[in-house]
Amino acid sequence: MEGKKFERYIKRLIDIVVSLIVFLVFLPLWLIVAVLIKATSKGPVLFLQERPGLNQRIFKVYKFRTMKPGSEKMVKGQEVMKDDDRVTAIGKLLRRTKIDEIPQVLNVLKGEMSLVGPRPERIASLADYDAEISKRLNMHPGMTGLAQVSGNIYLSLEDRYKFDVYYVENFSVWLDIKIIFRTVGVVLLGEDRYVNKCLVGINPGSKEVAATKEETVSK
Repeated sequence: MEGKKFERYIKRLIDIVVSLIVFLVFLPLWLIVAVLIKATSKGPVLFLQERPGLNQRIFKVYKFRTMKPGSEKMVKGQEVMKDDDRVTAIGKLLRRTKIDEIPQVLNVLKGEMSLVGPRPERIASLADYDAEISKRLNMHPGMTGLAQVSGNIYLSLEDRYKFDVYYVENFSVWLDIKIIFRTVGVVLLGEDRYVNKCLVGINPGSKEVAATKEETVSK
């Protein structure tokens, strides 16, 4: 990373410019989403939760609330799947289109996150980190990342960490651009369409990946 100071500067510049554009362009959508959330379920519009960022610095991540109040207590160790009954009706649409993540442009503008990087996990997850996994904290967490465009919830946790560490060790602006374009595909087509279609030379070793994909297709 020390030899990529110029690329990190360009990365930050892209973060600021793109986040400002997204914030301004999608501001009317923010208002519509806020009204829909309040009209369809009790609770706040935004969901705030402390997450570890660069070098384990704690910050509050912003998201549109997609789950029933109190559901975040049930999340640890459980993936939020398509038919999860903890997710509200409007929340399913927000999660499918990734609109729930848009408020994180505020985290990006504040310098707490980047457009691309390892997704920020819950603080409790740090207890399970070893020296290798901890490398994912050597860069700012991202709104999207290599694992998110390679299958995401259809990958095992171990495989997601492999993608995160690979990204940190092989970061480049060009890789960021490819991940951003792939993210558009994920939004349009769904995460399951990109299982086993890696942008880099990593082969996920989880047997449940293929099985989960087959179950999803058959539903």
